[in-house]
Amino acid sequence: QVHVVESGGGLVQVGGSLRLSCVVSGGTFTDYVVAWFRQAPGKEREFLAGINGSGGSLATADSVKGRFTISRDNAKNTVYLQMDSLGPEDAAVYYCNAPRGPTSFFSDWGQGTQVTVSS
Repeated sequence: QVHVVESGGGLVQVGGSLRLSCVVSGGTFTDYVVAWFRQAPGKEREFLAGINGSGGSLATADSVKGRFTISRDNAKNTVYLQMDSLGPEDAAVYYCNAPRGPTSFFSDWGQGTQVTVSS
């Protein structure tokens, strides 16, 4: 059973940066594509970025391209999301997961990590 735990969220000012972490347990870490998502109040969960087992970036959403960078440390079973130039539109709960297919995932959704952006 794959399990994910997100951390690193918090309160940041407009224009600031945060780095989120996603620790993945269960299975062989390098076998998994891992992706970051976010969900703002009243909105659907939005895909942000994905990364393959060898560290190659697979895709990045247009809404965060050039500001957010996904990476992974296979020695630590951890995927990161570096977020720069944060704006009010980035406030949301951020989640990670390992996609099994277009709409299915290896893990249950975790609790996520809250990002709040103050102006």
